[in-house]
Amino acid sequence: MAAAAGGAGAAAALWSEVNRCGQNGDFARALKSVNKILQISKDDVTALQCKVVCLIQNGNFKEALSVINTHTKVLTSDVIAFEKAYCEYRLNRIENALKTIQSASQQTDKLKELYGQVLYRLERYDDCLAAYRDLIRNSQDEYEEERKTNLSAVVAAQSTWEKVMPEDLGLREATYELCYNSACALIGQGKLNEAMKKLQKAEELCRQSLSEDSDVTEEDIEAELAIIHGQMAYIMQLQGRTEDALQLYNQIIKLKPTDVGLLAVIANNIITINKDQNVFDSKKKVKLTNAEGVEHKLSKKQLQAIEFNKALLAMYTNQADQCRKLSASLQSQSPEHLLPVLIQAAQLCREKQHAKAVGLLQEFADQHPANAAEIKLTMAQLKIAQGSVTKACMILRSIEELQHKPGMVSALVTMYSHEEDIDSAIEVFTQAIQWYQQFQPKSPVHLSLIREAANFKLKHGRKKEAISDLEELWKQNPKDVHTLAQLISAYSLVDPEKAKVLSKHLPSSDTMSLKVDVDALENSHGATYVRKKAGKLTGDNQQKEQGQGDVKKKKKKKKGKLPKNYDPKVTPDPERWLPMRERSYYRGRKKGKKKDQVGKGTQGSTTAGSSELDASRTASSPPTSPRPGSAAAVSATSNVIPPRHQKPAGAPATKKKQQQKKKKGAKGGW
Repeated sequence: MAAAAGGAGAAAALWSEVNRCGQNGDFARALKSVNKILQISKDDVTALQCKVVCLIQNGNFKEALSVINTHTKVLTSDVIAFEKAYCEYRLNRIENALKTIQSASQQTDKLKELYGQVLYRLERYDDCLAAYRDLIRNSQDEYEEERKTNLSAVVAAQSTWEKVMPEDLGLREATYELCYNSACALIGQGKLNEAMKKLQKAEELCRQSLSEDSDVTEEDIEAELAIIHGQMAYIMQLQGRTEDALQLYNQIIKLKPTDVGLLAVIANNIITINKDQNVFDSKKKVKLTNAEGVEHKLSKKQLQAIEFNKALLAMYTNQADQCRKLSASLQSQSPEHLLPVLIQAAQLCREKQHAKAVGLLQEFADQHPANAAEIKLTMAQLKIAQGSVTKACMILRSIEELQHKPGMVSALVTMYSHEEDIDSAIEVFTQAIQWYQQFQPKSPVHLSLIREAANFKLKHGRKKEAISDLEELWKQNPKDVHTLAQLISAYSLVDPEKAKVLSKHLPSSDTMSLKVDVDALENSHGATYVRKKAGKLTGDNQQKEQGQGDVKKKKKKKKGKLPKNYDPKVTPDPERWLPMRERSYYRGRKKGKKKDQVGKGTQGSTTAGSSELDASRTASSPPTSPRPGSAAAVSATSNVIPPRHQKPAGAPATKKKQQQKKKKGAKGGW
């Protein structure tokens, strides 16, 4: 009896300790006391529940879940449902958390709050929106602002990922979180300028709210603003301001924020800006997208976009095997998605395997008819790149849902015209016109196609075929004189009598005359010729005006520049404009010209006799061609020195002086 009384007293003391530690927030010490209580009574439900709470507060979610699963008989789902679901949620076992919540017999407010969070993580936004609306409607406590923030986050996610037009919830944007979520919703709608203004307001509210706390430093404020600045940079990138966006992205990375999800998104966006440039920087940024826990911070579409960019980066860095591996993995995860197969085809094209790329695309188009149109457009582009324009046209014409579109008709007609296949081009026009005649008769697009078809036929001499189109256009608008004129021109070659009958419908020349002010037209901004206004004529000018009319002023010719050594007494060489080789007196370079100046033979030998043996220097030898610039030269045509070849008087002396200049710093000779 005494032992039992002592145990009860010890347990009471321990419970008091647990209660006191819990109120002080010292859950580590409280856990020690709870463990001592469980040693006394191992199946105490309250003690086990307290132990789970202490472990959760200390962040030991795995251990807490283990305690719950070990004591399932004592800790039933009714008792511990919230704690179990919360542990599973924090351990990213989202599906298990949902099952635990749904299996609970009683849905408490705590479970409903957690249920909303679980639905958001599972991206079931419609159900999540309904859950938060129910919570806001049926609860009144100090957490109402947080619930409204979560509700606005759900609306923003719907707008961004599901492209749902967000409804006006009537939430007062008094906090920076609400402003931020509102901006995200506007980005999803494409209202970028409005979104930027909301983000600027969110930044201002964030600074105000955090600056009120004296313990918060400027670095803490910048870290909190990082996500807002990241969204601002994203808007800049969408607006084409890539330099500003890149600068802001790098500033955020330098802050080293603890949010791995934010870092992954920013790194991915920088990679998309770099594209196939600055590949080394992109490789470094990829490491940020591989950080631990990123998969739990981002949505499925964000993670998918990151994986796509990894595959593209592998392609740009010539890592063919890595590119194929990543794209194949993406295709297995999303078999109907276009990007994986397009990346694989692009990689094959880089390897010059165009035929294999086309075959891969064709296989995908056959397996997924819903996405066949975009794939076939890519196939046509590959065929055009190979020079197979006709095959590209065949592929394009096989896309039934686009055959009648004006853009497709224009592309096909242009390609067939390039191949000089006029019949096929006219057939494309005919099929498109028939479609509009059946489904959208007399619509602007229908009449526009008829007009273009008629012009095309007239341009290529198919006037007989153009008649039916022109008649259809004239019936729609009998006052169209241009169409009537084209119709008469076409009939004049086929049926002249019909042309005469139609010509009666042309308006008379009087009705067609236009009242045009010629002077105003000539003086207009776009006039190419403006008649000068005649000034007042007096005296001699008046006589000239009456007798000769306008006399154009002659421009004075400037005197050409003369050579420095020009001598007016000397007649210039008439062949001075010709290259030296083309002049009549040019005889080419003489080999051995300087032979007598080069010493050869033994030391002391002389070359005095060489000049005596030169026959060209004898009096009986015929005169040689004159050498320009030489004072002794005698020209057959002129006995003067050509001015072009006269050397300046001081030239040799100047050159000699330049040669005699010593280098700076030279103090002596050898």
